[in-house]
Amino acid sequence: MTAQTTALSGAPDSGYTARHLLVLEGLEAVRKRPGMYIGSTDSRGLVHCLWEIIDNAVDEALGGYCSTIEVFLHADGSVEVRDDGRGIPVDKEPKTGLSGVEVVMTKLHAGGKFGGGSYAATGGLHGVGASVVNALSERLDVEVDRDGATHAISFRRGTAGTFDGDGPKAKFKAEGGLTKVRRVAKRVTGTRVRFWPDKQIFLPDAKISRDELHNRARQTAFLVPGLTIRVTDSRKGAADAAGPAEETFHFDGGISAFCDFLAPDQAVMDTLRLTGSETFVETVPVLDEAGHMTATEVTRELGVDIALRWGTGYDTTVRSFVNIIATPKGGTHVQGFERALVKTLSDVAKATKALKANDEPLVKDDVLEGLTAVVTVRLAEPQFEGQTKEILGTSAATRIVNNVVARELKTFLTASRGANKQAARTVIDKVVSAARTRVAARQHKETQRRKNALETSSLPAKLCDCRSEDVDRSELFIVEGDSALGTAKRARNAQFQALLPIRGKILNVQKATLGDMLKNAECASIIQVIGAGSGRTFDIDSARYGKVILMTDADVDGAHIRTLLLTLIHRYMRPLVEAGRVYAAMPPLHRIEVINSGRKANEYIYTYTDAEMRRTVADLTKKGRKLKDPIQRYKGLGEMDADQLSDTTMNPATRTLRRITAGDLEEAERVFDLLMGNDVAPRKEFIVSSAASLDRSRIDA
Repeated sequence: MTAQTTALSGAPDSGYTARHLLVLEGLEAVRKRPGMYIGSTDSRGLVHCLWEIIDNAVDEALGGYCSTIEVFLHADGSVEVRDDGRGIPVDKEPKTGLSGVEVVMTKLHAGGKFGGGSYAATGGLHGVGASVVNALSERLDVEVDRDGATHAISFRRGTAGTFDGDGPKAKFKAEGGLTKVRRVAKRVTGTRVRFWPDKQIFLPDAKISRDELHNRARQTAFLVPGLTIRVTDSRKGAADAAGPAEETFHFDGGISAFCDFLAPDQAVMDTLRLTGSETFVETVPVLDEAGHMTATEVTRELGVDIALRWGTGYDTTVRSFVNIIATPKGGTHVQGFERALVKTLSDVAKATKALKANDEPLVKDDVLEGLTAVVTVRLAEPQFEGQTKEILGTSAATRIVNNVVARELKTFLTASRGANKQAARTVIDKVVSAARTRVAARQHKETQRRKNALETSSLPAKLCDCRSEDVDRSELFIVEGDSALGTAKRARNAQFQALLPIRGKILNVQKATLGDMLKNAECASIIQVIGAGSGRTFDIDSARYGKVILMTDADVDGAHIRTLLLTLIHRYMRPLVEAGRVYAAMPPLHRIEVINSGRKANEYIYTYTDAEMRRTVADLTKKGRKLKDPIQRYKGLGEMDADQLSDTTMNPATRTLRRITAGDLEEAERVFDLLMGNDVAPRKEFIVSSAASLDRSRIDA
């Protein structure tokens, strides 16, 4: 036991001491953990390196010092970026004793973008871009035209020195610094950086996509109006007999043109430009005259420039940028933009009554539907989340962008004259329509859930079901009224005939929505009892009855109820009609009692229409038969006794049924839509045109 304890207590002495702690100095950290600085070591990371160099040139263009940037993809795998900006400083930096070029290319967190002295707004912020590219390059050459001379220096994996030939394989000597190589005119300035990515760092298949480079160059040219970016690809497969592939990007329209370029649909308005600026205060470390970093309250200006337009489509395209650096994951500036859109459009929609008091409020998805927008902000030293700069973290941006967008957008939406008024109304209507569509879609989804639950729930208590489970033989009578139900119960054959009573006139589903139909107790009961679902989910093989028989009174109201039932079946259970399984019962309208002489029982004759009754009476009178007065006219099924109802309407041996065909149903629905639909004008025309031909004796009053 003692020996084991000794062994365990001795375990910590097996190797972890202070001498094992690795301290990475300078650019060693970059080479050890490149993913921390460029995201990855595949093609994506290689493109990131290129844009670190290009963005330095773009920062010069943002300051108004550069008009042309040239990018060369050389056949030997190297990449070169040239600009006509001011050139990297070549004088000595007092603290390190190195030239400005060496400081920028070898020191992490070093550059002219701290403290606000050289750049008002930049894309490079952390001072690591150029030095990271240098650390990850097998060779990097820099030439700077400045102060009447061309200054040159080379590096190998971040170490300054000289090469005795071209390319990264040339012999390298780690000595020497920035040197003058030739004289140029004093007005000539600019920087040229060429680097060969280190094959020890990047994956063998890492390469720069020309299409991706073109897209980014085009985007930058849109964001910096007047800047020319030229891309020349001399790599194998790109060059041909006519020379290397070359593309030039130059746009004077700025982000308005960019917004039009990105839009995937037809516009419902002209592209709108929202601009403005506000100041904010933040505490930042600033380099003082003694070379020390001191926490100082600095007043910053944040400029907002946004182009947007709504189109006829439904997709949303929002691109956001900070000092022309894309922020694909958004950030505080996008939050402010979206917040202002929703609030401003909601307020104006309510003020103009486009959004009613009982309507649901607008949400972000409603406002963004069909929107194309380019959101740009410019400020000194923005705070990003990570070196890859995908998310803006400067908190003041939310408030300032919100204020600018709310102010400018409200001015546009409340325009009182001209084309702006019409465009504003179109935008408000589109957004409100999107909100109503969203609400309708949600209600439909909830309705489908209710419908599925309804179709699988237990049968309603008022159903008088039959005993037989033989679908081919079973019949469902949908009976008008509870009074007729009592008689029908005694008249039916309970073995195969089921009864479902309905109260009066069911919902007019021609005018109602699916949700309203399912909320209606009578409609819901019919769907439940038939048991085959409704609409798209209707499965005729699941129907519980072979025949569905509509048994209503033989009067005008009965015909109306029958039409309503047929409309429900046609819209939501149409396969029943197409299969010939829907019938209308034919109860008689009159009972004529013929008086027989002697002990012979009186005879009963049933007629189904007034015309038939008159013909029958005339024939009997002509034959000298005596009739009992008055002739009985049934006001409803409940006036019959069970035997009469069975003989005339329910007994398969003696009844008459009328099968409803699809053609009959379509015509009935057409007439019903005319008489009971939403469109009033055709109904009025029908009533006026038919008034003269009305037979007043047919009115059941």
